[in-house]
Amino acid sequence: MKFKDYYNVLGVARTATADDIKKAYRKLARKYHPDVNKTPEAEEKFKEATEAYEVLGDETKRRRYDELGASWKGGQDFRPPPGWQQRSGGFGGEAFGGEGMGGFSDFFEAFFGGGGFQQQAARPRRGSDHEAQIELSLEEVAAGIRKTFQFTATELDEHGRPHQHQESIQVTIPAGATEGTRIRLAGKGGQGHRGGPAGDLFLNVKLRPHPRFTVHGHHLEMHLAISPWEAALGARIPVMLLDGTKVMVTISAGTQSGAKLRLKGKGLPVRGEAHGDLSIHIRIRVPDPLSEIERKLFQQLADSSSFNPRQV
Repeated sequence: MKFKDYYNVLGVARTATADDIKKAYRKLARKYHPDVNKTPEAEEKFKEATEAYEVLGDETKRRRYDELGASWKGGQDFRPPPGWQQRSGGFGGEAFGGEGMGGFSDFFEAFFGGGGFQQQAARPRRGSDHEAQIELSLEEVAAGIRKTFQFTATELDEHGRPHQHQESIQVTIPAGATEGTRIRLAGKGGQGHRGGPAGDLFLNVKLRPHPRFTVHGHHLEMHLAISPWEAALGARIPVMLLDGTKVMVTISAGTQSGAKLRLKGKGLPVRGEAHGDLSIHIRIRVPDPLSEIERKLFQQLADSSSFNPRQV
């Protein structure tokens, strides 16, 4: 009999967490399931991944498998240590294969067959978790919103087969969510099997691009164009905030292009009463095209000024 290196099959380390193992299996199952992958090797790779997850995805089976030690390599001729089956609880019997999919390997049948999937399947099983992305505007995350959200859910059934379906749900987005925020909706994932509880739905927030603001966490940035005379002489300029209100910002005399102003607490809300900040980046713009009067005035300035911007 050939030894099966289940960790290698899933592409994870022996120290991988249960979550790492589940993610690795789901990725392989979606990639190689024969319903979506028609290459000759897909069915075999799908069965190998399912067999590996059947063992490593179960805490008891994984512990028994790890008793064999880490020195074995996939494909090596293998004989179990004397009495290993008895110490592990006495396996043997028919292995899971899934209708139309064929059985698992001799290695699996020898050690995990009768006590494997069939016995596990008789127990209630928790439904799978769903992941989806929800796209929101800056105005929506700033104020908080309740909206109906439609998404495509992909889940694996109890035999590891992926399938997709459309779902619709009302979601309350709290003020303070931002790019990358992960919202957990308990019990809104896949249905449980044989009376088991439903999984959870995780919504990952993505922000739509905004015409005026860019986002860095809960802080906002914007550009403000000013004229050469406003930069030279100073000015008071109205700035529209995200919520539609206006504030007056002071441009100091002698402000240079690239200067930054910070409006504390005028960014996105953080959970609680705190807010991020708004950074304003100054850009000096010249009239284009110049009117005749503007051209004459700029020429007078050029003729009379000793200022050299390239002088260090």
